[in-house]
Amino acid sequence: MSPGPGTGWLPPGDPPPFHAAPFHAEFHGVEFTVFLALFVLVTVIGFGAARWRRADSLDHLDEWGLGGRGFGSFVAWFLIGGDIFTAYTFIAVPGAMYATGAVSGWFAVVFTSVVWPIVFVIMPRLWVVASRNGYVTPADFVRGRYGSRALALAVAVTGIVATMPYIALQLVGMQAVLEAMGIGSGGDNPIVRDIPIVIAFTVLAAYTYRSGLRAPALIAFVKDVLIYAVVLVAVIYIPHRLGGYGAVFDAAQAKFDTANAAAAAAGRPPKAAFIPGPSDFLAYATLALGSAMALFMYPHAITGILSTRSQDVIRRNTVALPLYSLLLAFLALLGFAAIASGVKTDNPRLVVPLLFDQQFPAWFTGVAFAAVAIGALVPAAIMSIAAANLFTRNIYVEFFRPDATPAQETSVSRTASLLVKVGALVFVLGMDTQNSINLQLLGGVWILQTFPAIVAGLWTRWLHRWALLGGWLAGMAYGTFEAHAQRGATARHFGSSLAEVPGLGRTAYIALTAFVLNVVIAVALTGLLRALRVPAGADTTQVGADATRAVGAPVPADGGAGVPAQPPAQVPARETAGPPA
Repeated sequence: MSPGPGTGWLPPGDPPPFHAAPFHAEFHGVEFTVFLALFVLVTVIGFGAARWRRADSLDHLDEWGLGGRGFGSFVAWFLIGGDIFTAYTFIAVPGAMYATGAVSGWFAVVFTSVVWPIVFVIMPRLWVVASRNGYVTPADFVRGRYGSRALALAVAVTGIVATMPYIALQLVGMQAVLEAMGIGSGGDNPIVRDIPIVIAFTVLAAYTYRSGLRAPALIAFVKDVLIYAVVLVAVIYIPHRLGGYGAVFDAAQAKFDTANAAAAAAGRPPKAAFIPGPSDFLAYATLALGSAMALFMYPHAITGILSTRSQDVIRRNTVALPLYSLLLAFLALLGFAAIASGVKTDNPRLVVPLLFDQQFPAWFTGVAFAAVAIGALVPAAIMSIAAANLFTRNIYVEFFRPDATPAQETSVSRTASLLVKVGALVFVLGMDTQNSINLQLLGGVWILQTFPAIVAGLWTRWLHRWALLGGWLAGMAYGTFEAHAQRGATARHFGSSLAEVPGLGRTAYIALTAFVLNVVIAVALTGLLRALRVPAGADTTQVGADATRAVGAPVPADGGAGVPAQPPAQVPARETAGPPA
């Protein structure tokens, strides 16, 4: 997965362990040759994907943006896994383990185990109403369920803004392996230095524009085969060379004990944790839970879900996808292996590239670096498509061109996907890497605030549309302010994803605290607005007889969640917009 859902898997410790440091390496010709060959292979696959599972026309968002809503269990397993386990995942998680240990690194393994039961319960339900109503984005569902343009706009804008730094971090992951190969790590000319990353994202933009979601779905096969091969070899071969996992764990504990002793001698609190202690339990648990709740609120994760053929495909995949969590557990331990192998760097995003460069022959290191780079292309493509679909459906069509044809929608979405990629590229190349990480931390805080509107709406319409909007606004404001207020040794702001919970005196994940505030305000305002008989908005969602009746059930006069004996009749998807709020 990508930087941990919700936190971008950003280490909560202080200082932020992904602070970029200057790095210079000699050019590695063999590694680059293998890397380039595999990159060319996926480029050919990306352009050829337009002919895979060929539709009559890709000029429809269902085809271009959702792959025809026809992916079965096999394709969906690779697509969803490739969607959420990204390049930065394979850079950030071991880097966090290397820098500060289990609280900032291992929690990612916990939350990816927690997330699958959540997906199993929630996502088949969302798939039903989306497929029956022609919804392409989560904001489409919110628009139809609550009859509120304002609430749908809030969900859409949150999704776009939270996704942009996520895409940028894929570039950060790709930059790490390029630097380790000696590409873009030296020289003072920024144009020459950044050419490789610009070329890579230009190629990505081209085949995504042409093939839509089919391109990352097909490339995900190659990406996952490479990732599994590299990680399985690494977690067996490297510890064996270092004397076994016992020696690896001993080296990691010795490093953290020494660092904590030095911090105590200097009068600073310890920041490294080999195993979380009692004082870290709340932070660890809230990071895991909040990240799990946030992950599938991201537009790109929902896009992967909506591209599947049926509810059963989603359920089968949530049974099999925990294999990715097992892979991640082994991957995380490479951070400890880097300690045992003597890797020295103050830039933990280089930990895995430097470890592979040290331990493996050049040809295999090239394969590993290609796996990471391809691991950036797949999620970046899906993220840009998801963000573009949100802009097209919930901003452009909703407010500027309500009579747009499917072909016009697709054209706008294609263009928007290009602009999203260009924006992410400019952001990463023009600003310090730490800014991308800070914004991704905020992205996790922000995206969790859409959870009440999306998930609660799948079961009930009791929560009032304006109350949900008020709760969203409060959660966004509190989460942004708290994240901004956190100081670190190398950062005056956004120094941690943890903050003290008001009235509790203990630290917890900022996004989850903001979410609790969001829900409390939404419930309180709902009671008030219903007492004042403020109109709740029209529910225009429609589902079939096989769907859970709470979704799409007509709303009684009091705006409650009454359930009829028979579900309402189907209406055309274009008639589901409902009256404006």
